[in-house]
Amino acid sequence: MASTLRTPPRFVPTLTTVLEIPAEPVPVAETVRPTGAPVSQPPPPDPASAVALPPSVSLTPAEIVSLEEQLLHRVLQRVDLSLEERLSDAVSAAVQHQLDEMVPRLRGEIEAVLRALVIESMAAELCENTGENTGSTPTSGA
Repeated sequence: MASTLRTPPRFVPTLTTVLEIPAEPVPVAETVRPTGAPVSQPPPPDPASAVALPPSVSLTPAEIVSLEEQLLHRVLQRVDLSLEERLSDAVSAAVQHQLDEMVPRLRGEIEAVLRALVIESMAAELCENTGENTGSTPTSGA
């Protein structure tokens, strides 16, 4: 048993889930044909353990509709599981992309506004200082 002690290569899949197998067999429902002979009918298929049907099986339209509904339900369950996460990732990526493109434009606009504000403030300050140095009367009444 030396082969059980070896470590498998990292690309070999490993078992991560343990499945519980029921100890008792599942009971089979019986129906009676019009001739009176009992016929065993399999229970409705469990969506988690459903497999493809062989081509030789013929189904009634009601059974086909039932199988289609089960398939649709299973597909929608799988979609629901990952839809919120994927939508969140997509919206987050789109918002981040928009922010990345908006930041340089915002910086340019903020710089222009600040530059204009500093120029106006400097001009106002220079006008006040120049006016006081020219000997004009002070604005305070003291």
